[in-house]
Amino acid sequence: MGNFIVGQSGGPSSVINSSLAGAFCAARDLGVDKIYGMRYGIQGFLKGMYVDLKEQITCDRDVEILKRTPAAFLGSCRYKLPAIEGNDEVYQNIFKKIDELDIEVFCYNGGNDSMDTINKLNEYAKKIGWTKTKFMGIPKTIDNDLEFTDHTPGFGSAAKFIATMLKEVITDGNALGFSKQQVIIMEIMGRNAGWLTAAAALSKDSECEGPDLIYLPEVTFDLDAFKAKMKGLLEKKDVVVVAVSEGVKLADGRFVCELGSASDFVDAFGHKQLSGTASALSDIVSSEFGVKTRAIELSTLQRCAAHISSKQDVTEAFACGYAAVKAGYAGETGKMILIDRLSKKGEPYAFGLSSHNISEIANAEKKVPLEWITEDGTYVSKEFISYARPLIEGELPPIMVNGIPSILKIK
Repeated sequence: MGNFIVGQSGGPSSVINSSLAGAFCAARDLGVDKIYGMRYGIQGFLKGMYVDLKEQITCDRDVEILKRTPAAFLGSCRYKLPAIEGNDEVYQNIFKKIDELDIEVFCYNGGNDSMDTINKLNEYAKKIGWTKTKFMGIPKTIDNDLEFTDHTPGFGSAAKFIATMLKEVITDGNALGFSKQQVIIMEIMGRNAGWLTAAAALSKDSECEGPDLIYLPEVTFDLDAFKAKMKGLLEKKDVVVVAVSEGVKLADGRFVCELGSASDFVDAFGHKQLSGTASALSDIVSSEFGVKTRAIELSTLQRCAAHISSKQDVTEAFACGYAAVKAGYAGETGKMILIDRLSKKGEPYAFGLSSHNISEIANAEKKVPLEWITEDGTYVSKEFISYARPLIEGELPPIMVNGIPSILKIK
């Protein structure tokens, strides 16, 4: 049996290391001799950076702490492999290292762009007739925008965090709203897909009325309609709460954040940095209605709050990592593990795992169905609530040391 290597890529989630733990445990259980971890994804691997995971994860307690550790234990990257044609030197370098380490299964844990990496490596292997190594994708993204899978590891925990923060912010706002009207606008991650912002609706229960308005990037943002909605709400309420995606756009194609002081930074994949949507709308509301406003940007907290991870999410992330390794050693290649919802409407939630050709997943983007968004584009339907609620259930408490959560670090 050949050796195993795994890498982490893209923006981390609070359960990305649970997938790593699952992959490590699968390789260990299969009796794999060498279990390697890439340092800083494929970018680090190109520079020969990797570690022996058996030296890093030495006992079951390490596995349990790893499952609760935020960020990417191995280090992540945002590096786009070049097109195969005309770049043989890059791929020859990668495959030389794969050969030197005697890698039989190569797993990469990430989102859309990371699946592109696995797809390219698999295509290059086919091009040169390389059959020694199997390439498998482990899904990860808080954005929940990978095709074919019911949902992605990382989404449930981020959704749980967002719903919790919003419930607490709403409670805080209502406690102070009697003396002075105020508008609270919370900006939530999600460039083109509004799954995370839709999760704001999960804050609504018998104890909390939830946000008044929810704006997703699937629907064009109408500034005049927003002002009209705000005017009507301020005539009836002391505190108005809005959840808005960082990626909402105007009819002319501009991001709403560009109405303020948005950054011009663009990453390696051509993605413009989105920040300032809540601030831009807060300035507009303050100027238009003369009320106190508060802009809240959750930013990276949404993906690193491991202390409030969903137990369901942790369980599924671990299972995806485990399944990817087993599938690779069983001979599968060029595929990503999918989470399948097995339960029907009204039944207790249950999931299963399968795999799908990664060529149909890489660089694709799954958005919130329009039928799950209200007709006026300012809220989500009960169908979304039914879909998302099971994914935030349960808790996996941190292992506390000196009053704060313990984490696992590279030795």
